[in-house]
Order: sequence, then C-alpha cells, then structure tokens
Amino acid sequence: MRLVNDFRSFRIFIFQILFAGIGFSAAAQQVDTSEVAAEDTLLAEPTNGVSILKAAQKFKGSTIDEVPFQYVDRQPYISVQQMLKGNAAGVYVQEPTGEPGTEQNIFVRGLTAPLLSKRELFDQQPVIFLNGIPLTQDNPFAYEIQKYDFNRIGPATNLLAAYNQDNIESIEVIKDPTTLASLGSMAANGAIWITTKNARSGFREISINSYFGYAARPNVYATNAAYEDNFRQPFYNRYGTINDRLNYPPYLRDSTNVDYYGPSDWTDLYYQYAPTYNVDASISGGSDRANFRFFSGLTKNANSADATSFTRYNGSFYINVAPVKWMMVSSMISYTRQERERNRNVRDRLAEQRYIPDLTNPLTPNKNLYGTYLYEFDKDYATGAIDDNINNLINGYLAISASPIGRLTYTGRIGFDYNEGIRDVFWPRTLLEGNNFVSNYFGYNQRLVLTNSLSYEWGVGSEGHLNLRGGQNFVSDMYKYDYAYANNTPNDFVKINVVEGDPNKADYLTPRGFLVNYFPGKMQSKLVSFFGNAVYSYKDALKLSAVVSREGSSNMQADNRWFTNYSGRIEYDFQKMIAEGGSFSSLLATASYGRIGKLLSDDRFNAGPAYRVDVGFTDEPTLGSYSGIGGLSRPYTSGWVGYGIPWAYTNQLNVGLRIGFIDDRILLGIDGYRKADKDMLLPVPVAAEWGYTGAYKNGLEVDNTGVDLSLAAQILPQAEKRLGWLFTANFNYNKNELAALPDGLSEVAIGNTRLEVGKPIDAFWILKNNGIYNTDAEVPTNPSTNAPVSYKGVPLKAGDPRWVDVNGDYTINDDDKVLEGNYMPRISGGFGSSLTYKDFSLDFQFYYAFKRNVLNQYAASRLDFINTEVNNNINSVKEITFWERKQELSDYPVYNPWSAVVPYRLDQDLFLDNASYLKLRSLSIGYDISGNGTRTAFKKCLVYLTGTNLLTFSPFKGDDPELANYNGIYSGYGLINPQSLILGIKMSF
Repeated sequence: MRLVNDFRSFRIFIFQILFAGIGFSAAAQQVDTSEVAAEDTLLAEPTNGVSILKAAQKFKGSTIDEVPFQYVDRQPYISVQQMLKGNAAGVYVQEPTGEPGTEQNIFVRGLTAPLLSKRELFDQQPVIFLNGIPLTQDNPFAYEIQKYDFNRIGPATNLLAAYNQDNIESIEVIKDPTTLASLGSMAANGAIWITTKNARSGFREISINSYFGYAARPNVYATNAAYEDNFRQPFYNRYGTINDRLNYPPYLRDSTNVDYYGPSDWTDLYYQYAPTYNVDASISGGSDRANFRFFSGLTKNANSADATSFTRYNGSFYINVAPVKWMMVSSMISYTRQERERNRNVRDRLAEQRYIPDLTNPLTPNKNLYGTYLYEFDKDYATGAIDDNINNLINGYLAISASPIGRLTYTGRIGFDYNEGIRDVFWPRTLLEGNNFVSNYFGYNQRLVLTNSLSYEWGVGSEGHLNLRGGQNFVSDMYKYDYAYANNTPNDFVKINVVEGDPNKADYLTPRGFLVNYFPGKMQSKLVSFFGNAVYSYKDALKLSAVVSREGSSNMQADNRWFTNYSGRIEYDFQKMIAEGGSFSSLLATASYGRIGKLLSDDRFNAGPAYRVDVGFTDEPTLGSYSGIGGLSRPYTSGWVGYGIPWAYTNQLNVGLRIGFIDDRILLGIDGYRKADKDMLLPVPVAAEWGYTGAYKNGLEVDNTGVDLSLAAQILPQAEKRLGWLFTANFNYNKNELAALPDGLSEVAIGNTRLEVGKPIDAFWILKNNGIYNTDAEVPTNPSTNAPVSYKGVPLKAGDPRWVDVNGDYTINDDDKVLEGNYMPRISGGFGSSLTYKDFSLDFQFYYAFKRNVLNQYAASRLDFINTEVNNNINSVKEITFWERKQELSDYPVYNPWSAVVPYRLDQDLFLDNASYLKLRSLSIGYDISGNGTRTAFKKCLVYLTGTNLLTFSPFKGDDPELANYNGIYSGYGLINPQSLILGIKMSF
C-alpha cells in the first residue's frame, strides 16, 4: 500500500494524449521524431523527418555504423547499454556493478562537462529513440532529498532494460552533426536510434526464441579474522602502542572466537549458481494493404552474487493500414513490466534508513550466523523484510503519411512514453538495533510528442533533385514522485505508512501512530520547435543537406527562451573515379558542421533566485525542518542561481570517409571529429560569507577531439555452404580538454575536483607519492626555519609518506597536488568474428578500454583501517564481502596508520591504478537444424550455446576494472559481472 496512489495521473495523461492536438504552449522543446521507419510502411518509405537526412547519407557500406547484431541476438543481454558495449565506434558504456537491472551509463564521443556529482551524469546521456519516440528517463531532481547519491530513491531500475533484443531490428548510433541537429537539442549529446521489428508487406511468420542457462558461481578467496589479524599485525608491531593494542577491534581480539576465527564459508550462501532464461514469441502477417505484428516475452536475468535478479515481461503490437493508395497509417503500442530483486547490502540499507548504527563488528564469515542475517530477508511476509521494486512502462504512436498531390507529402505523428516506478520497503527491528523502517515510493515520467510536417521534392535541371521540408514539433514532459518513510513503527506487523488518507480532510497526511517523513516532487517542461530541412542531390554523387530550427524551452529563463540550431553537410560519392578503374569499389567523403542547443534537465534555473526547503541538521541536510518544525531557506547546498542564464550549446564538426574494397567485401569508415560544448553552467565557489556552496555561472567550455574507425570485412564469403568469415572492429580515440571557465578563471577547485584550463576534465587531483620516511632524519627541513616538511601544518615523521613538495615551500597541501590520469578511456572499442561452415556458426566478441585509470578507494579504506573504523560513517560499512580478498595489499608501503597526516588518504597517486582492460565478452556456437528450411518445416531452427564474460586481461590490482563508479572511484562494493552459460533455440516458420 502506497502513501499516495497516483494511478489517476496516468488516466489524466491518456486524456492529454487524446486532446493534445487542441492547443499547446509556445514555451516548448523541439525534437524531430516524425520518421516512420521502412518497416512501418506499406508504400514507399515517406520522405520525411530524419529519413531525408539518412537517405542523403546512405551508401552501400552504411551498415558499419550500426550495431552488429550477430554479437547481440544470442546473448543474455537485458539492456540497450549492454547491446552497445564494444559494438559501436565512439560509444563507451559504464557498467559499475553486475547487479541485474541497475543503471548503466552511455557516453558518445567523450565527456562534455565535469562530473561533480551523479546529477551531472544525467545531463551527459544521449537521447534514445524507439521507433522515432524519444524515451524518457529518470530525472535527477530526486537527488535533492538524498544524502547519498550512489542509489537513487525508488526502484532505481535501468529503464533501458525494457527491450528484448529478439524484437529489435537494428540499433544505430547517430553522431553526424546534421542528423543530430534535425533531432534538436535533446540530441546534443548524441542519439541512439532503435528500430524494432515490424509487420511487412505480404510477409507472414511465426517465430519462437528461448534460452536457459546459469550465471556461474565465481572462485573467490574467502578470508576470516585470522587473515585480517595477520594483515594488521605488521602495522601494530611497527607503530602500535599499548593503548593501540588495548583498542584492538573486538572481533579480532579473541582468536578462540569461532564466529570470526572459525570457518569462512559465507560464500556458500552469497555466491550460488543462478538460473537465467528467456522465452519470447512473435506472429506477423497480413496483406499489402494491412498487416500486423505481435510480440511477447518473458526474461529473467540473475547474478550469482547475493540472490540478485531482474525479471521482465514484454508485450507489443504493431498494425499498419493503407486505406487508400496514397496514405499509410501505422501504430504501435508496447508494454513492459520490470521486477528487480535487489542486493541485501548493509550500506544500501543504511543509506535508505538515514541512520548509521555501531559498525565496530562486521557480519560474521560463518555460514550459520550469516544465514541468520539472511533469514530476516527470507522469512514469512508477516514479520520479515520486504523490498519490492517494480516498473511499468508503456509507449506507442499513431503516425500518418500521405502524398495526395504529386510529390507533396504530409506526415503527422502523436507519440507518448510513460513509465512508473514503485518501491515498497520494510526492514524489521532485528536488522537495526530494535528500530524498524518502512518507506514507500511512487514516481512516474511521462512524455507527449506531437509533430506535423510537409515536404516537397522536385527535379532541378536534368540530374538534380531538391527536397524541402518544414514543420513543427511539440514535446511535453512531466516528472513526479511521492516518497515517504518512517522509523519505529509500533511492531514488525505494521508495514505501511498509516495516514488519515482522506483528501477532503485538512489533516489527510497526518500520521497515525508514528512519524512519517513525506517528500513530494513534481517538475514539468515543454519544448516547441519550428524547423526547415533541405536536401539537394546532383547525379547521385554530390549531396548537400541543411537544417535550421528555432526551438524554445520552458526550462530556460524568460529572456533566453529561444535558441536557433543550424547545421550543414556536404558529401561526395567518387563513383566516377571508381568507374574509371580506381582501387576502391566505393568511396564517399563527407563533412558536416552543426550548432545545437543543450537543454537543462532541471527547471530550477528558469526563474532565477528562489526559496526552497533546505533546513537540515548536522550530518543530515535533506530533512527540511528546524527542531521538528518545517521551514524555508535559501538553497545553500544547491548553489546560487542568478539571472541572465543563456542557452548552452555544442559546436560539432565531423569529417568522414566511407571506403569499400573488393566489391565492398571490406568496408572501412573513418571519422575525425571535434565537439566544443560552450556556455555551460558551473557552480563556481564563492566567499563563505555568501552562505552558498557556489554560484552557478555560465562560461564553461569543454572540447572533445577524436577519431572513430569502423571496419567490416567479409574475409571469406560463404558460398555453397563453404567456410565463411566476417570480421568486424571499431575503435575510438577521444581526448577532452577544458577550454574555458566562467569569469575568465584559469583554474578552480570544487570539492575533490580541480579544473584547469588546458587540462582534461576527468583527471584525478592527487599528491605524488615517492615512498616512505623510515626515520625522522630523512624528513627534509626548511633551511630558513629548521622546521621539517609538514602536511597542512602537521610535521611529517618516520612512517609517513614522502609526498612530493611540488612548489618547494616545505609544506604539503593542495598546492602540491597535480592532475594525473583519466577515468574516461582515451581508447575504447571492440572487435569480433562470425565464422560459418555449412550449418555451423561460431561468433565471438572482444571489447576493450585503454589509457584509463581509477582511484582505488577499496585499497585505501582497507589500509586506513584505523580512521575507517573510528569515523563510523557510510564508508565504514563492511559488507559480507569484507571477508573476500579482492586484491593483494602487501604491495603497498607500511605507513603509520595512526599518523595525523592520514598516510593512506585516497587523494594520492599511490592509489591511482591502471584500469585498462581487454575482455572476451561472448563466445557462441550454433547449428541450424533446418538447413535453411531444406530439412524441416521450419524456415530456421538454430540451436546455440553461448558463454559470456569469459576472460579478462588487465593490469588492474582489484577484482574487475569495470566495477568503478561513474567518477572513476573503485570502492569494491559493486557486484561481480558473472560468467554465464546458456543453451538456446531460435525457430521461425
């Protein structure tokens, strides 16, 4: 039972869809989504929307810009991010944990702004189009009511895990500036264009796909208190005092305590073989005038760690009708339900509860006692823990394309995307020092899209063609959540937030029996655009494209509502050179440039200075009250917002070649690019007297330059069922650089991040470590004062690090920190092969990321055990995986952990690790029983065996170099990416 039932909001949303054509606000956002894919049509593909620009860019080797689905359709992948990983040039995917269904991050051609917190991460993501519908994602404004940002409130499920690869026809990464400009400001960070399978003219088919397998239990090095004691003894023997030994942690003090010094068999409960499976079916049919396709599926993906899993139910229906020869009507409706079994981490639970208990003693490595802890999650519903995480997603469109008069074409579309998240939590008293906890979350994101356009194509001269198109787009978004939690309910049988509940009463939210903390949030935005596109072609060799649009956003301030996007592209097909006996079978050169506005995801900037609830108390800034009384204050923790904030924008230049050799058996794509993101906002630190943490100012500029390479080579073309070999590869080199800061600053420090003009924005700000001072005599002294080198006023002594005094002032402080490393890889990509012989097939894929670093917080925390245990904060939490050796720590210097300078602090290059990697991501063997329909009644009957996450090659010191947070911090909390093995079958008839 939720505190507020907002299903009525969805009903209202449906009515909005039905009547949206009556009128709309002028303060709206532009996005060009009017394309109807070829599979949607019964007639010729309409020349509208992005299809015009794509048609201007097509040539025989264009498929190298799409995800090679032979590396996707036999894999147990559950998210769009996993399908993209290593399969598209210029795309880097972060998967910081192997927990199924969790959020993952996509970056197209680099990082466009510093990631000062997880909120900035959302503004870096590309827009995802599903059959032309721009999908909504969770908005980061919910982080305003959170103390920790490693998990968003609510189910925090990956909304891009809603789509089954068996229902996807193609995935294309759009990076060309002209195509992005046609999509509008939503696509400033790039676009992912997903086209699902659809009904086809006169095509009838029934297909069934299924697989079953297991996520394998990993081999881990389990430890107990004896191992931890042996690890700590060198520090105590060298630096410890009597008092230090008297304060030895209780769980390590008694070697006869079998709870900690006994068998470490907790892995029997934590790591287990976990089943993963999928079954889906589709049916399509009809005639040239009307056809349909229906798809449904059930998928379960699981991790072998901590009984985590993700379950998905899919259903979609497509219907296309041509009532007259010159008109086509197409529609889609799709529904997905997601359910996630989350981890049982202590840290995640305490972050939700906003309470840190005594963390002196960790969970025991003994299986029986650890099982007692797990029993609280597994026992009956009446008194046990509850953690239900559900998402419902529905989207669809109705599109019309008509050409009643010659070459004049009208296209119109109404589309919508709605998703809701629900999380109900209850943790009993036995999990938190006699105090139970209950929380309820309901939130939704909804989007309505309207587009109308007219296009006309006519001949220019004897061999030229010109297509002109104009129209308008409208997008309306709403994001809403209701979140409530309470502590110390009357007993463990009461699992709901009990309130009056009658909205007709003034006290309808008044709690009954215990205190409820209630957090509502709602944000709306509208976007509108008026646009014009032009494509001119001459002799099918020279093609010129141009896009101009004027768009307005309600999230911008009143005097800066509007922005003009523009872009131009030129391409030339050197077909004459080829016809005259050149070395190439195809050769296409392109150059494009565009300026695209960048949207603000938060509406807090549109009205300038504002008051909001921001009265917290010590160590809990999110509770808006003073002595239990609600209050209003300036948003000190969020930063000052002033007036005169302009649109940020990106200038993008792309120069490319598409080359074909040997009748296009070898296709090579080369793109050089430069992205300059300008006039972005940055919370610049201000004087403490202001009271704010910073003031938002425009003027931040970041440049990304790089090269994308894509290769598809049919090395051995299969003929008459002989050996065939297809090799594919993609490569990206990207370098980012800070080009400017607000107010003409050359450098600025914000928290643990330092930004310097001319330097990368993803570099770590750290001290340089040069060993250890073995004696006090080794510590240099200032000749003018005879005082030893100090760290921020604390003299260095024997057992302290030799930090490099960069500026030579005999004081180690922030002035001696340097920018080193980068957490975004300079080089990334993947390669693979598809081998066929008769009815057998073998596919494998590798992916890689080089010149990438992480800061090893896991090692720093383990070595800094004195301060970690004394501080007793969220970073002091010891999960059950504390009893797992993730890396060898004996390679680090033995510093004095009691030193006041904190020798094992994270911000030093001692913990800067090389996190480059090369991974064998998948290997699949298949056999077509049907012999392409010659031996059975099936058109296709493929049986296959697939293994994933098979090998990793990396110099990284930890367990998996991928398992780092978005900002390059490796904490060791991420669940493993398990190896898995599945057996599947694909049939069609």
